[in-house]
Amino acid sequence: MSATTAAQTTDLTDKQQRILAHLREKGRMKTYFKSRLIGEELGMSAKEVGANMTAICEGNFDVDVEKWGYSSGTTWKVTV
Repeated sequence: MSATTAAQTTDLTDKQQRILAHLREKGRMKTYFKSRLIGEELGMSAKEVGANMTAICEGNFDVDVEKWGYSSGTTWKVTV
């Protein structure tokens, strides 16, 4: 992790940091994630995940996150 990425990570809230860490870990094994399932694993609601995902999408991290679709819940495409 570069110094810039480390500095940006500290600008994230606790929930955003937890989501980002989850995506870094799980993103190596799969590409698409539903907000509902991320929330279940992290003890958050799907709405909380979606609201906090914007900061991760707009940030310059080693994980690229893109809103992919909305079919029975928001799906995110994650590239590590």
